[in-house]
Amino acid sequence: MNVQLSEADKIKILNSDDIYSIMQRVLLRENKIDQDREHFWVIGLANNNRLLFVELISKGTINKTLVEPMEVFSLALQKRAVRIMLVHNHPSGELKPSASDKDITDRLIQVGIIVETQVLDHLIISDKSYLSFEDTGILDELKKSTKYVPNYVLEQRIKKEAAEIAKQKEKIEIAKRLKRKGVDEETISQSTGLSLEEVKKLKVKKALS
Repeated sequence: MNVQLSEADKIKILNSDDIYSIMQRVLLRENKIDQDREHFWVIGLANNNRLLFVELISKGTINKTLVEPMEVFSLALQKRAVRIMLVHNHPSGELKPSASDKDITDRLIQVGIIVETQVLDHLIISDKSYLSFEDTGILDELKKSTKYVPNYVLEQRIKKEAAEIAKQKEKIEIAKRLKRKGVDEETISQSTGLSLEEVKKLKVKKALS
């Protein structure tokens, strides 16, 4: 269900406070009907972070609501949103995220990567306050999760990391050879791409003349 927004609401979103100020009004309006149920909204943003839409995806029980990635991202793609934010309320007023809150966020982050629609934040709100996954560092933790990462993506990541390690080792070996020949550290740094600090830490025996 689309949430009607005024032109004043269609602002450029700069932080979680901007979202909460809009969603607080939405929550107060919808609470008149279903004040004891969880609601889950998706907020779509344009490339410049201008607010495109707020859509109610599901209504649940007092402490749970079901969210399907298909509904979330098909909507975002239809309305040409390149970034989304997730919002749901806790009727109890308790803002601490549950295990299921984190799990669905984890899942949506990974689906978002595949369909190139970034999940910027997830807010848990009440009529008095909110908690932002981005502001509290929870979002960064979930981005590191591999629970919902497809195997082929994990394989690609491992190959990329292995290639980067091999490349770094090659740079170090070249730097060591140059250092043995007495080349100054700044030149070695510029030639290999290693930082000056990294070059200075390399311990080598000078080549015999």
